[in-house]
Amino acid sequence: MGAWILVIMAALPSLATAAGKCERLVATGSPDAQPFSWRDPDDPQHLIGANVDQLKRIGEELGIQVEVLYSGKRAQALDEVRSGRMDLLVDAPMAFDELETLDYIHPRLALNDYLVWTRAGSSMVYHTVGDLHGHAGTVSARARLGASFKRFADENLGLVPADSLTAAFQQLMLGKVEYVVAGRYAGQAVSQALGLGNDVVAHETPLDRPGLYLALSHNSACNDPWLRGQLAKKMTELPAAGQPEAVLQRNVERWKARLKQPLSAPEQ
Repeated sequence: MGAWILVIMAALPSLATAAGKCERLVATGSPDAQPFSWRDPDDPQHLIGANVDQLKRIGEELGIQVEVLYSGKRAQALDEVRSGRMDLLVDAPMAFDELETLDYIHPRLALNDYLVWTRAGSSMVYHTVGDLHGHAGTVSARARLGASFKRFADENLGLVPADSLTAAFQQLMLGKVEYVVAGRYAGQAVSQALGLGNDVVAHETPLDRPGLYLALSHNSACNDPWLRGQLAKKMTELPAAGQPEAVLQRNVERWKARLKQPLSAPEQ
């Protein structure tokens, strides 16, 4: 029995080392998912946004250095994480076909409410999705709708994709469409930047509420039970402290300020 105790005690330092082996996490995400993540106009090699800020805060509390790099479009970012060249995504929507390559950390980082936006004074009545039948609508081609709602929209609504959210609101004001489907925060920022704050109305019943998660690569050298557990623990603690909402609002204002500089503004 004494010999077994010695063996176990001898193993403890290596176990402690294994638990703390991850000293640096390299993350990436979508470069156009404002206000959650987007490419930093002042430092194009990195991403900024609410999800980036939250991950960095978690890293500080765990004593892990976090760097969030730009790695191209969404598909390229996903490939970088799948391969293990980067450790995790900061804004991954839940996708069941990715469970073989990614570990999604629960709870989610954020909910992205997609709302119906109409012109002020529009006669179109919207209470449920059924009210949209027979009305022309548009959505930014860059919007990340939930998979089930996207299938429903493709089959039933016939939303016409716009090149950007700016273009979608312009079509609305020109009367080419009757409504826009846009994220709550993205819609607020873009409509106000266009000077349409009093000309458009956001209807509060969400059409879709996709969650955005931290997602660790199965091929990441940092992916171990200790890290997954600590990330989940911190993700549970942050909402209780009111952190996510404050961080989100700060980044909404950050994006609005950038949108007032149209020549260098990121577009969604």
